[in-house]
Amino acid sequence: MSTSPQHTFSSVLSVNPYKDTYYKSISSFISETSSPEFSKDQFVISYLNTKEFITAQIEISKNIPDEDIFDALNSKAYDDLALDQAIEYQIQYIESFSNLDEENRYFHAFIVDPLELSDRFVTSVEKIKYIDVIIPAPLLLKSLYTKEIIDSNGVHCFIYFQENDASITIYRDKEFVYTKSIKYSFIDMHERFCEIYGERIDYQSFINFFANESLKETTSEYKDYFIKLYKELFANINDILTYAKRAFEIDKFEYAFIGSQLQTVTKLDEMLEVELNLKAREFEFDYGFEGEVDGYVEQFHGLMNLYTTVTPDEKYRCNFTTYRRPPKFIQRESGKLIILTAASFALAFAYPITYWVLTYAQSLQEDLLKQKYSEVHNIKTTREATIRNRMADKEKATTLLAQENKEYTDKKNTLMKIHEVKVDYPMKAKLLALFTQDLNKFYVSMEKVSYQEADSKKTFTFDLISTQDRKVTQLIEHLTKKHEGKFKFELENIKYDKDYKKYLSQLKVSIL
Repeated sequence: MSTSPQHTFSSVLSVNPYKDTYYKSISSFISETSSPEFSKDQFVISYLNTKEFITAQIEISKNIPDEDIFDALNSKAYDDLALDQAIEYQIQYIESFSNLDEENRYFHAFIVDPLELSDRFVTSVEKIKYIDVIIPAPLLLKSLYTKEIIDSNGVHCFIYFQENDASITIYRDKEFVYTKSIKYSFIDMHERFCEIYGERIDYQSFINFFANESLKETTSEYKDYFIKLYKELFANINDILTYAKRAFEIDKFEYAFIGSQLQTVTKLDEMLEVELNLKAREFEFDYGFEGEVDGYVEQFHGLMNLYTTVTPDEKYRCNFTTYRRPPKFIQRESGKLIILTAASFALAFAYPITYWVLTYAQSLQEDLLKQKYSEVHNIKTTREATIRNRMADKEKATTLLAQENKEYTDKKNTLMKIHEVKVDYPMKAKLLALFTQDLNKFYVSMEKVSYQEADSKKTFTFDLISTQDRKVTQLIEHLTKKHEGKFKFELENIKYDKDYKKYLSQLKVSIL
Protein backbone atom coordinates (compact mmCIF):
# COMPACT_ATOMS: atom_id res chain seq x y z
CA MET A 1 0.00 0.00 0.00
CA SER A 2 1.72 3.20 -1.18
CA THR A 3 0.33 6.50 0.07
CA SER A 4 3.34 8.75 -0.46
CA PRO A 5 6.13 9.15 -2.99
CA GLN A 6 8.64 8.70 -0.13
CA HIS A 7 7.05 5.98 2.00
CA THR A 8 5.30 2.68 1.45
CA PHE A 9 2.93 1.57 4.22
CA SER A 10 1.37 -1.79 4.99
CA SER A 11 -1.78 -0.40 6.67
CA VAL A 12 -3.89 2.73 7.13
CA LEU A 13 -5.21 4.03 10.45
CA SER A 14 -8.10 6.52 10.32
CA VAL A 15 -8.74 8.73 13.35
CA ASN A 16 -11.91 10.46 14.49
CA PRO A 17 -10.50 12.95 17.05
CA TYR A 18 -13.97 14.04 18.18
CA LYS A 19 -15.06 10.60 19.44
CA ASP A 20 -11.58 9.07 19.81
CA THR A 21 -12.42 6.17 17.47
CA TYR A 22 -9.98 4.39 15.15
CA TYR A 23 -10.33 2.13 12.11
CA LYS A 24 -7.49 0.16 10.55
CA SER A 25 -7.46 -1.06 6.98
CA ILE A 26 -5.09 -3.51 5.32
CA SER A 27 -5.62 -3.82 1.60
CA SER A 28 -9.44 -4.04 1.28
CA PHE A 29 -10.01 -5.29 4.84
CA ILE A 30 -11.15 -2.78 7.48
CA SER A 31 -11.86 -3.16 11.18
CA GLU A 32 -12.27 -1.00 14.25
CA THR A 33 -9.52 -0.96 16.85
CA SER A 34 -9.94 0.19 20.43
CA SER A 35 -6.23 0.25 21.29
CA PRO A 36 -4.30 1.99 18.49
CA GLU A 37 -0.53 2.01 18.74
CA PHE A 38 2.32 3.67 16.91
CA SER A 39 3.75 1.74 13.99
CA LYS A 40 6.19 3.11 11.46
CA ASP A 41 4.58 0.91 8.79
CA GLN A 42 1.09 2.45 9.10
CA PHE A 43 -0.21 5.59 7.39
CA VAL A 44 -2.35 7.75 9.70
CA ILE A 45 -5.12 10.06 8.47
CA SER A 46 -7.61 12.27 10.30
CA TYR A 47 -9.97 15.14 9.51
CA LEU A 48 -11.33 18.48 10.72
CA ASN A 49 -15.04 19.14 11.15
CA THR A 50 -16.45 22.06 9.20
CA LYS A 51 -16.92 24.21 12.29
CA GLU A 52 -13.20 23.86 13.11
CA PHE A 53 -12.03 26.03 10.20
CA ILE A 54 -12.87 29.21 8.32
CA THR A 55 -13.46 28.85 4.60
CA ALA A 56 -13.64 31.56 1.94
CA GLN A 57 -13.13 32.05 -1.78
CA ILE A 58 -10.20 34.32 -2.64
CA GLU A 59 -9.29 35.73 -6.02
CA ILE A 60 -5.87 36.92 -7.19
CA SER A 61 -4.53 38.18 -10.49
CA LYS A 62 -3.28 35.65 -13.05
CA ASN A 63 -0.21 37.88 -13.43
CA ILE A 64 1.14 36.75 -10.06
CA PRO A 65 3.94 34.15 -10.58
CA ASP A 66 3.40 30.66 -9.17
CA GLU A 67 6.22 31.05 -6.66
CA ASP A 68 4.48 34.12 -5.16
CA ILE A 69 0.92 32.71 -5.05
CA PHE A 70 1.10 31.37 -1.50
CA ASP A 71 2.33 34.70 -0.08
CA ALA A 72 -0.25 36.65 -2.07
CA LEU A 73 -3.11 34.41 -0.91
CA ASN A 74 -1.97 34.59 2.72
CA SER A 75 -1.84 38.38 2.63
CA LYS A 76 -5.25 38.64 0.96
CA ALA A 77 -6.81 36.17 3.40
CA TYR A 78 -5.69 38.26 6.38
CA ASP A 79 -6.99 41.46 4.73
CA ASP A 80 -10.29 40.17 3.30
CA LEU A 81 -11.29 38.17 6.38
CA ALA A 82 -9.91 40.65 8.95
CA LEU A 83 -7.87 37.92 10.65
CA ASP A 84 -5.98 38.68 13.84
CA GLN A 85 -2.47 39.66 12.73
CA ALA A 86 -1.08 38.43 16.06
CA ILE A 87 -2.07 34.82 15.27
CA GLU A 88 -0.11 32.82 12.69
CA TYR A 89 -3.03 30.87 11.25
CA GLN A 90 -2.49 27.68 9.29
CA ILE A 91 -3.86 28.36 5.81
CA GLN A 92 -4.27 25.83 3.00
CA TYR A 93 -5.72 26.33 -0.49
CA ILE A 94 -7.27 24.45 -3.36
CA GLU A 95 -7.78 26.11 -6.72
CA SER A 96 -11.25 26.47 -8.22
CA PHE A 97 -11.52 26.11 -12.00
CA SER A 98 -15.26 26.79 -12.29
CA ASN A 99 -14.86 30.58 -12.71
CA LEU A 100 -14.16 31.51 -16.33
CA ASP A 101 -12.27 34.71 -15.58
CA GLU A 102 -9.53 35.79 -17.96
CA GLU A 103 -7.85 38.10 -15.43
CA ASN A 104 -8.10 36.32 -12.05
CA ARG A 105 -7.57 32.92 -10.45
CA TYR A 106 -9.89 31.68 -7.69
CA PHE A 107 -8.94 29.63 -4.64
CA HIS A 108 -10.86 28.08 -1.76
CA ALA A 109 -9.03 28.97 1.45
CA PHE A 110 -9.22 26.83 4.61
CA ILE A 111 -8.01 28.61 7.75
CA VAL A 112 -7.33 26.98 11.12
CA ASP A 113 -6.21 28.40 14.48
CA PRO A 114 -3.06 26.37 15.37
CA LEU A 115 -3.93 26.37 19.08
CA GLU A 116 -7.32 24.75 18.46
CA LEU A 117 -5.64 22.23 16.17
CA SER A 118 -3.14 21.15 18.82
CA ASP A 119 -5.86 20.91 21.49
CA ARG A 120 -8.03 18.75 19.24
CA PHE A 121 -5.40 16.10 18.48
CA VAL A 122 -3.47 15.93 21.76
CA THR A 123 -5.17 12.67 22.85
CA SER A 124 -4.62 10.91 19.52
CA VAL A 125 -0.97 11.96 19.23
CA GLU A 126 -0.22 10.59 22.69
CA LYS A 127 -1.26 7.15 21.39
CA ILE A 128 0.04 7.06 17.81
CA LYS A 129 2.76 9.83 17.78
CA TYR A 130 2.35 10.84 14.14
CA ILE A 131 -0.55 11.90 11.88
CA ASP A 132 0.43 12.03 8.22
CA VAL A 133 -2.67 13.86 6.93
CA ILE A 134 -5.28 16.07 8.59
CA ILE A 135 -7.74 17.15 5.91
CA PRO A 136 -10.92 19.28 6.05
CA ALA A 137 -13.87 16.86 6.08
CA PRO A 138 -15.65 18.34 3.01
CA LEU A 139 -12.63 17.60 0.79
CA LEU A 140 -12.82 13.86 1.56
CA LEU A 141 -15.93 13.73 -0.63
CA LYS A 142 -13.81 14.27 -3.75
CA SER A 143 -12.74 10.61 -3.51
CA LEU A 144 -16.34 9.49 -4.15
CA TYR A 145 -16.12 10.98 -7.63
CA THR A 146 -12.55 9.89 -8.34
CA LYS A 147 -13.40 6.25 -7.50
CA GLU A 148 -16.68 6.60 -9.44
CA ILE A 149 -18.80 5.69 -6.43
CA ILE A 150 -20.81 8.72 -7.52
CA ASP A 151 -20.58 8.75 -11.30
CA SER A 152 -23.05 11.51 -12.23
CA ASN A 153 -22.28 15.16 -12.91
CA GLY A 154 -24.41 18.11 -11.89
CA VAL A 155 -24.75 19.72 -8.48
CA HIS A 156 -24.83 17.50 -5.38
CA CYS A 157 -25.50 18.45 -1.79
CA PHE A 158 -24.09 16.43 1.13
CA ILE A 159 -25.72 16.81 4.55
CA TYR A 160 -24.17 14.99 7.50
CA PHE A 161 -24.87 15.02 11.24
CA GLN A 162 -22.36 14.16 13.95
CA GLU A 163 -22.25 14.48 17.70
CA ASN A 164 -20.12 17.65 17.59
CA ASP A 165 -20.99 19.11 14.20
CA ALA A 166 -23.44 19.12 11.31
CA SER A 167 -22.52 20.37 7.87
CA ILE A 168 -23.74 21.03 4.35
CA THR A 169 -21.28 20.63 1.47
CA ILE A 170 -21.90 21.34 -2.22
CA TYR A 171 -20.03 19.86 -5.19
CA ARG A 172 -20.62 20.86 -8.80
CA ASP A 173 -19.36 18.76 -11.70
CA LYS A 174 -17.30 16.73 -9.21
CA GLU A 175 -15.50 19.79 -7.79
CA PHE A 176 -15.84 21.40 -4.36
CA VAL A 177 -17.93 24.60 -4.30
CA TYR A 178 -19.11 25.44 -0.77
CA THR A 179 -19.43 24.13 2.78
CA LYS A 180 -21.09 25.42 5.94
CA SER A 181 -21.47 24.18 9.49
CA ILE A 182 -25.04 24.31 10.82
CA LYS A 183 -26.14 24.32 14.45
CA TYR A 184 -27.76 20.89 14.34
CA SER A 185 -25.19 18.51 15.73
CA PHE A 186 -26.58 15.78 18.02
CA ILE A 187 -25.69 17.93 21.02
CA ASP A 188 -27.37 21.01 19.50
CA MET A 189 -30.46 19.01 18.48
CA HIS A 190 -30.74 17.62 22.01
CA GLU A 191 -30.71 21.14 23.49
CA ARG A 192 -33.29 22.39 20.99
CA PHE A 193 -35.50 19.35 21.53
CA CYS A 194 -35.56 20.00 25.29
CA GLU A 195 -36.65 23.59 24.57
CA ILE A 196 -39.49 22.43 22.31
CA TYR A 197 -40.50 19.63 24.67
CA GLY A 198 -40.50 21.99 27.64
CA GLU A 199 -38.70 19.53 29.84
CA ARG A 200 -35.13 18.30 29.96
CA ILE A 201 -34.54 14.67 29.00
CA ASP A 202 -31.16 12.98 29.27
CA TYR A 203 -28.95 12.94 26.20
CA GLN A 204 -28.84 9.15 25.86
CA SER A 205 -32.64 8.91 25.75
CA PHE A 206 -32.66 11.48 22.98
CA ILE A 207 -30.01 9.57 20.99
CA ASN A 208 -31.85 6.25 21.46
CA PHE A 209 -35.03 7.74 20.03
CA PHE A 210 -33.16 9.48 17.20
CA ALA A 211 -31.44 6.27 16.11
CA ASN A 212 -33.89 3.51 16.96
CA GLU A 213 -37.43 4.91 16.60
CA SER A 214 -39.28 5.36 13.31
CA LEU A 215 -41.38 8.52 13.20
CA LYS A 216 -43.89 6.71 10.99
CA GLU A 217 -44.55 3.91 13.45
CA THR A 218 -43.66 5.16 16.94
CA THR A 219 -46.33 5.98 19.53
CA SER A 220 -43.87 7.76 21.82
CA GLU A 221 -44.80 11.09 23.36
CA TYR A 222 -41.63 12.47 21.76
CA LYS A 223 -42.95 11.97 18.22
CA ASP A 224 -44.63 15.35 17.63
CA TYR A 225 -41.73 17.25 19.16
CA PHE A 226 -39.22 15.42 16.96
CA ILE A 227 -41.34 16.32 13.94
CA LYS A 228 -41.15 20.01 14.94
CA LEU A 229 -37.39 19.68 15.39
CA TYR A 230 -36.99 18.11 11.94
CA LYS A 231 -39.12 20.82 10.32
CA GLU A 232 -36.88 23.51 11.82
CA LEU A 233 -33.84 21.59 10.64
CA PHE A 234 -35.08 21.24 7.05
CA ALA A 235 -36.17 24.89 6.98
CA ASN A 236 -32.63 25.89 7.93
CA ILE A 237 -31.22 23.61 5.22
CA ASN A 238 -33.60 25.13 2.69
CA ASP A 239 -32.40 28.65 3.56
CA ILE A 240 -28.77 27.64 3.02
CA LEU A 241 -29.50 25.92 -0.29
CA THR A 242 -31.47 28.98 -1.46
CA TYR A 243 -28.50 31.19 -0.61
CA ALA A 244 -26.11 28.83 -2.42
CA LYS A 245 -28.26 28.92 -5.57
CA ARG A 246 -28.01 32.70 -5.72
CA ALA A 247 -24.38 32.97 -4.67
CA PHE A 248 -23.01 30.27 -7.00
CA GLU A 249 -25.55 30.52 -9.85
CA ILE A 250 -26.93 27.03 -9.31
CA ASP A 251 -30.04 26.15 -11.31
CA LYS A 252 -30.94 23.03 -9.40
CA PHE A 253 -29.55 20.27 -7.20
CA GLU A 254 -29.42 16.85 -8.87
CA TYR A 255 -29.28 14.97 -5.56
CA ALA A 256 -28.94 15.60 -1.86
CA PHE A 257 -27.15 12.93 0.18
CA ILE A 258 -28.19 13.01 3.84
CA GLY A 259 -27.03 10.85 6.73
CA SER A 260 -25.58 10.80 10.20
CA GLN A 261 -22.84 9.35 12.35
CA LEU A 262 -25.48 6.98 13.75
CA GLN A 263 -27.53 4.62 11.66
CA THR A 264 -31.17 5.68 11.95
CA VAL A 265 -34.44 3.81 11.49
CA THR A 266 -36.15 6.98 10.29
CA LYS A 267 -35.37 7.58 6.62
CA LEU A 268 -33.92 11.09 6.59
CA ASP A 269 -33.70 11.09 2.79
CA GLU A 270 -37.44 10.45 2.47
CA MET A 271 -38.23 13.28 4.89
CA LEU A 272 -35.90 15.61 2.97
CA GLU A 273 -37.63 14.82 -0.32
CA VAL A 274 -41.05 15.58 1.18
CA GLU A 275 -40.02 18.77 2.95
CA LEU A 276 -37.84 20.37 0.23
CA ASN A 277 -39.11 18.63 -2.91
CA LEU A 278 -35.54 17.57 -3.67
CA LYS A 279 -34.26 14.20 -4.88
CA ALA A 280 -32.45 12.66 -1.94
CA ARG A 281 -30.39 9.58 -1.16
CA GLU A 282 -28.83 8.18 1.98
CA PHE A 283 -25.34 9.40 2.87
CA GLU A 284 -24.08 5.83 2.95
CA PHE A 285 -21.68 4.49 0.33
CA ASP A 286 -20.11 1.18 -0.61
CA TYR A 287 -16.37 1.84 -0.39
CA GLY A 288 -15.41 -1.68 -1.45
CA PHE A 289 -14.00 -2.64 1.96
CA GLU A 290 -14.52 -5.97 3.65
CA GLY A 291 -14.41 -6.20 7.42
CA GLU A 292 -15.34 -7.83 10.63
CA VAL A 293 -17.06 -4.73 11.96
CA ASP A 294 -20.36 -5.46 13.67
CA GLY A 295 -23.05 -2.94 12.73
CA TYR A 296 -22.63 0.48 11.20
CA VAL A 297 -19.30 1.87 9.93
CA GLU A 298 -19.13 5.62 10.49
CA GLN A 299 -18.99 7.23 7.03
CA PHE A 300 -16.02 9.54 7.61
CA HIS A 301 -13.84 6.56 8.54
CA GLY A 302 -14.81 5.01 5.22
CA LEU A 303 -14.07 8.25 3.38
CA MET A 304 -10.66 8.63 5.04
CA ASN A 305 -9.62 5.09 4.13
CA LEU A 306 -10.93 5.63 0.59
CA TYR A 307 -8.91 8.87 0.33
CA THR A 308 -5.64 7.00 0.87
CA THR A 309 -6.33 4.77 -2.16
CA VAL A 310 -6.60 7.71 -4.57
CA THR A 311 -3.53 8.85 -6.52
CA PRO A 312 -2.16 12.29 -5.53
CA ASP A 313 -3.19 14.01 -8.77
CA GLU A 314 -6.82 12.87 -8.39
CA LYS A 315 -7.56 14.15 -4.89
CA TYR A 316 -7.52 17.40 -2.97
CA ARG A 317 -4.27 17.87 -1.09
CA CYS A 318 -4.95 20.19 1.83
CA ASN A 319 -2.94 18.95 4.78
CA PHE A 320 -3.05 20.67 8.19
CA THR A 321 -0.95 18.17 10.10
CA THR A 322 1.86 19.38 12.35
CA TYR A 323 2.61 15.85 13.59
CA ARG A 324 4.82 14.64 10.75
CA ARG A 325 6.98 11.58 11.18
CA PRO A 326 10.75 12.21 11.14
CA PRO A 327 12.61 11.86 7.82
CA LYS A 328 14.57 8.75 6.86
CA PHE A 329 17.66 7.94 8.90
CA ILE A 330 20.14 9.29 6.35
CA GLN A 331 18.19 12.56 6.13
CA ARG A 332 18.24 13.25 9.90
CA GLU A 333 21.02 15.27 11.54
CA SER A 334 21.71 12.40 13.96
CA GLY A 335 21.89 9.96 11.07
CA LYS A 336 24.30 12.18 9.18
CA LEU A 337 26.48 12.43 12.30
CA ILE A 338 26.62 8.64 12.74
CA ILE A 339 27.46 8.12 9.06
CA LEU A 340 30.16 10.81 9.26
CA THR A 341 31.66 9.18 12.36
CA ALA A 342 31.78 5.78 10.66
CA ALA A 343 33.41 7.32 7.60
CA SER A 344 36.00 9.02 9.84
CA PHE A 345 37.00 5.69 11.40
CA ALA A 346 37.33 4.16 7.94
CA LEU A 347 39.57 6.98 6.83
CA ALA A 348 41.67 6.73 10.00
CA PHE A 349 42.53 3.07 9.29
CA ALA A 350 43.14 3.73 5.62
CA TYR A 351 45.54 6.63 6.28
CA PRO A 352 48.81 4.69 6.99
CA ILE A 353 48.62 2.71 3.75
CA THR A 354 47.71 5.81 1.79
CA TYR A 355 50.65 7.68 3.38
CA TRP A 356 53.31 5.15 2.27
CA VAL A 357 51.96 5.05 -1.27
CA LEU A 358 52.00 8.83 -1.53
CA THR A 359 55.56 9.01 -0.08
CA TYR A 360 56.94 6.68 -2.79
CA ALA A 361 55.15 8.64 -5.52
CA GLN A 362 56.56 11.92 -4.15
CA SER A 363 60.16 10.52 -4.28
CA LEU A 364 59.82 9.69 -7.96
CA GLN A 365 58.36 13.10 -8.65
CA GLU A 366 61.26 14.83 -6.80
CA ASP A 367 63.89 13.18 -9.08
CA LEU A 368 62.08 14.33 -12.20
CA LEU A 369 61.79 17.88 -10.89
CA LYS A 370 65.56 18.12 -10.16
CA GLN A 371 66.33 17.23 -13.77
CA LYS A 372 64.12 19.98 -15.02
CA TYR A 373 65.38 22.59 -12.53
CA SER A 374 68.59 23.45 -14.35
CA GLU A 375 66.71 23.95 -17.62
CA VAL A 376 64.05 26.10 -16.01
CA HIS A 377 66.66 28.23 -14.13
CA ASN A 378 68.29 29.39 -17.38
CA ILE A 379 64.92 30.21 -18.86
CA LYS A 380 64.00 32.11 -15.66
CA THR A 381 67.09 34.37 -15.88
CA THR A 382 66.33 35.34 -19.47
CA ARG A 383 62.66 36.02 -18.78
CA GLU A 384 63.38 38.19 -15.70
CA ALA A 385 65.37 40.57 -17.92
CA THR A 386 62.52 40.65 -20.40
CA ILE A 387 60.01 41.35 -17.60
CA ARG A 388 62.00 44.35 -16.36
CA ASN A 389 61.83 45.89 -19.84
CA ARG A 390 58.13 45.19 -20.07
CA MET A 391 57.49 46.77 -16.65
CA ALA A 392 59.06 50.02 -17.81
CA ASP A 393 56.76 49.98 -20.86
CA LYS A 394 53.82 49.24 -18.58
CA GLU A 395 54.43 52.31 -16.42
CA LYS A 396 54.36 54.54 -19.49
CA ALA A 397 51.16 52.90 -20.73
CA THR A 398 49.54 53.19 -17.29
CA THR A 399 50.16 56.94 -17.16
CA LEU A 400 48.61 57.37 -20.61
CA LEU A 401 45.64 55.17 -19.66
CA ALA A 402 44.94 57.28 -16.54
CA GLN A 403 44.68 60.40 -18.70
CA GLU A 404 42.33 58.67 -21.13
CA ASN A 405 40.14 57.38 -18.23
CA LYS A 406 39.80 60.91 -16.86
CA GLU A 407 38.65 62.22 -20.24
CA TYR A 408 36.22 59.30 -20.57
CA THR A 409 34.74 59.92 -17.10
CA ASP A 410 34.17 63.61 -17.87
CA LYS A 411 32.39 62.78 -21.14
CA LYS A 412 30.35 60.03 -19.44
CA ASN A 413 29.13 62.42 -16.71
CA THR A 414 28.12 64.96 -19.35
CA LEU A 415 26.14 62.36 -21.30
CA MET A 416 24.41 61.13 -18.11
CA LYS A 417 23.26 64.66 -17.32
CA ILE A 418 21.90 65.00 -20.86
CA HIS A 419 20.12 61.63 -20.48
CA GLU A 420 18.53 62.68 -17.19
CA VAL A 421 17.16 65.87 -18.74
CA LYS A 422 15.96 64.36 -22.04
CA VAL A 423 14.85 60.85 -21.01
CA ASP A 424 14.22 60.57 -17.27
CA TYR A 425 12.50 63.96 -16.92
CA PRO A 426 8.76 63.26 -16.43
CA MET A 427 7.15 64.55 -19.65
CA LYS A 428 3.68 66.04 -19.50
CA ALA A 429 2.34 64.00 -22.40
CA LYS A 430 3.53 60.74 -20.82
CA LEU A 431 1.87 61.57 -17.49
CA LEU A 432 -1.38 62.61 -19.21
CA ALA A 433 -1.46 59.28 -21.08
CA LEU A 434 -0.84 57.42 -17.83
CA PHE A 435 -3.71 59.12 -15.98
CA THR A 436 -6.05 58.89 -19.02
CA GLN A 437 -5.79 55.07 -18.87
CA ASP A 438 -6.91 55.10 -15.22
CA LEU A 439 -9.76 57.55 -15.99
CA ASN A 440 -11.03 55.28 -18.76
CA LYS A 441 -10.81 52.24 -16.49
CA PHE A 442 -13.30 53.82 -14.06
CA TYR A 443 -15.45 55.50 -16.78
CA VAL A 444 -14.58 59.01 -15.60
CA SER A 445 -14.34 61.78 -18.25
CA MET A 446 -11.97 64.74 -18.24
CA GLU A 447 -13.42 68.13 -19.24
CA LYS A 448 -10.29 70.24 -18.90
CA VAL A 449 -6.66 69.86 -17.83
CA SER A 450 -4.15 72.52 -16.76
CA TYR A 451 -0.52 72.47 -15.65
CA GLN A 452 1.50 74.87 -13.52
CA GLU A 453 4.91 75.09 -11.84
CA ALA A 454 5.49 77.13 -8.70
CA ASP A 455 8.42 76.92 -6.27
CA SER A 456 9.72 73.75 -7.98
CA LYS A 457 6.26 72.15 -7.50
CA LYS A 458 4.71 70.70 -10.66
CA THR A 459 0.91 70.30 -10.52
CA PHE A 460 -1.73 68.97 -12.96
CA THR A 461 -5.36 70.02 -12.45
CA PHE A 462 -8.04 67.76 -13.97
CA ASP A 463 -11.69 68.81 -14.21
CA LEU A 464 -13.55 65.49 -13.98
CA ILE A 465 -17.08 64.51 -15.03
CA SER A 466 -18.81 61.29 -13.98
CA THR A 467 -22.29 59.78 -13.92
CA GLN A 468 -21.72 58.43 -10.42
CA ASP A 469 -19.79 59.95 -7.52
CA ARG A 470 -18.77 56.42 -6.49
CA LYS A 471 -16.72 56.04 -9.67
CA VAL A 472 -14.70 59.16 -8.76
CA THR A 473 -13.98 57.91 -5.24
CA GLN A 474 -13.00 54.49 -6.59
CA LEU A 475 -10.67 56.23 -9.08
CA ILE A 476 -8.99 58.24 -6.29
CA GLU A 477 -8.56 55.11 -4.17
CA HIS A 478 -7.03 53.26 -7.14
CA LEU A 479 -4.64 56.13 -8.04
CA THR A 480 -3.50 56.57 -4.44
CA LYS A 481 -2.57 52.87 -4.11
CA LYS A 482 -1.08 52.54 -7.59
CA HIS A 483 1.11 55.69 -7.50
CA GLU A 484 1.94 55.82 -3.80
CA GLY A 485 5.17 57.76 -3.23
CA LYS A 486 5.17 59.19 -6.79
CA PHE A 487 2.24 61.63 -6.83
CA LYS A 488 0.08 63.49 -4.32
CA PHE A 489 -3.68 63.51 -5.08
CA GLU A 490 -6.05 66.20 -3.75
CA LEU A 491 -9.84 66.23 -4.24
CA GLU A 492 -11.76 68.78 -2.18
CA ASN A 493 -15.34 67.96 -3.11
CA ILE A 494 -17.68 66.41 -5.66
CA LYS A 495 -20.55 68.59 -6.90
CA TYR A 496 -23.71 67.46 -8.62
CA ASP A 497 -24.87 69.48 -11.68
CA LYS A 498 -28.64 69.15 -11.84
CA ASP A 499 -28.86 70.56 -15.38
CA TYR A 500 -26.41 68.04 -16.86
CA LYS A 501 -27.16 65.35 -14.26
CA LYS A 502 -23.46 64.77 -13.84
CA TYR A 503 -20.98 64.85 -10.94
CA LEU A 504 -18.23 67.47 -11.26
CA SER A 505 -14.95 67.51 -9.36
CA GLN A 506 -11.46 68.95 -9.57
CA LEU A 507 -8.49 66.62 -9.00
CA LYS A 508 -5.05 68.07 -8.31
CA VAL A 509 -2.02 65.84 -8.94
CA SER A 510 1.36 66.99 -7.64
CA ILE A 511 4.58 65.30 -8.70
CA LEU A 512 6.64 64.30 -5.65
